[in-house]
Amino acid sequence: MTSKQSLIKPFILSGGSGTRLWPLSRRAYPKQFLSLVGKQSMLQKSYQRVDASMFAAPSILCNQEHRFLVAEQLQQLGIQDPSIILEPVVRNTAPAALIAALLVEADDQDGLVLIMPSDHVINDNAGFRRSIEKGCRAAANGHIVTFGITPDKPETGYGYIETINRTDGIHDVSCFVEKPSREKAQEYLQAGNFLWNAGIFLFSAKTMIKEFETHAADILQHCRGALEKATIDLDFLRLDQLAYEQCDNISLDYAIMEKLDNSKCVSLESKWSDLGSWTSLWEIDGKDVDGNVTHGDTVLLDTKNSYVHCTDGICLSVIGMEDVIAVATDDAILLASKDKVQEVKKVVEKLKQNGREEATYHRRVYRPWGWYEGISEGYRFQVKCLMVKPGAKLSLQSHNHRAEHWVVVSGTVEVTVGDKISFLTENESIFIPIGTKHRLGNSGKLPAMLVEVQSGAYLGEDDIVRYEDDFDRVKKL
Repeated sequence: MTSKQSLIKPFILSGGSGTRLWPLSRRAYPKQFLSLVGKQSMLQKSYQRVDASMFAAPSILCNQEHRFLVAEQLQQLGIQDPSIILEPVVRNTAPAALIAALLVEADDQDGLVLIMPSDHVINDNAGFRRSIEKGCRAAANGHIVTFGITPDKPETGYGYIETINRTDGIHDVSCFVEKPSREKAQEYLQAGNFLWNAGIFLFSAKTMIKEFETHAADILQHCRGALEKATIDLDFLRLDQLAYEQCDNISLDYAIMEKLDNSKCVSLESKWSDLGSWTSLWEIDGKDVDGNVTHGDTVLLDTKNSYVHCTDGICLSVIGMEDVIAVATDDAILLASKDKVQEVKKVVEKLKQNGREEATYHRRVYRPWGWYEGISEGYRFQVKCLMVKPGAKLSLQSHNHRAEHWVVVSGTVEVTVGDKISFLTENESIFIPIGTKHRLGNSGKLPAMLVEVQSGAYLGEDDIVRYEDDFDRVKKL
């Protein structure tokens, strides 16, 4: 691949909801943003996997709620001008793949597109790239190429690809199989021609668009409309909501792949995991002599073959257990048998039904300007810790039901209260009455830390009226 035009264009899908690795992963901060294997997040590792000479600059397709998380994590990699496309509503992989194809078609209808998840573990980046390169000729010749993993156990949590007629390392696809029973999975393992479906696809833009014209013309119509009416929102490309939300919430496998008779499959040259459960993390991580994986401040006695993970300064002790998952954060604890971890999402659903914020948020909630973390709450009061990034400002806002008192712990902040602007440094404080316009900013070079005390009849995060905002969050009337 020598010319710029021939580079593969990667699109990294970052739309996970974070239910299967709760309580560490949650909807507002799902697993692709966590550093579960190594120091970098899953998203950052995915980006670096395709940061190579054979690829054009990657694009990220993500939920609009996660846009600033994506941007910040790419900035940490030194990516100053990232390509981030916002889904205004959650949809599955079929609309996402088509959006990618349409964007590439605008420049080169023969351009090759790579669709890949943001939350998979692929240990061998060089092997991954060799696998992608192996599929390029088939993709350029009008085939949609998928990538499979040679199974090493009868896994029931993955879809399978039945392959035939292997030539030059590329298989013909006989059919796609949904998540099987244990008995069927054992049959597939013994047959030797079934691969786990990794959810990675390589194709030319014109080929994918043609298949949608044939098999899902309504999705094609809505995706074209979503791009034609897309808007630039700060550094993001925001798809039109009215058009995009009309797309079926359907996977690429269901919408297209299962209807084809000429797709190809390449075996991925790397160990792989989709981190679909806590057991998956236990399987791939380093173990002690008793088969345990531990993270954080842990004490284990007479415990074997278990995964124990704690955060936020909590000490987690496990005694006399075997084959368990124990995960603790500052606001939630999960204890489960390893063979029942697929039920975790049911716990999350129950929390949602009961209106519990633990299903969605951690105590530390990230915002484009920094973060806030709940410390204490009670009748008519709430205490939070705030971190404001250097150069960042919260919106100019007011609250109808609460007053606020800010105490600066470190750094220097600029505070607007009504028509008055004040500069406060550590150990200084200021009061913001109910209904008063106010704004907090950090004009310094270091993060600013504050304690915020809220008091009033209603303390919900939705009690906010924005007048000006650096992050375009002011509602348009």
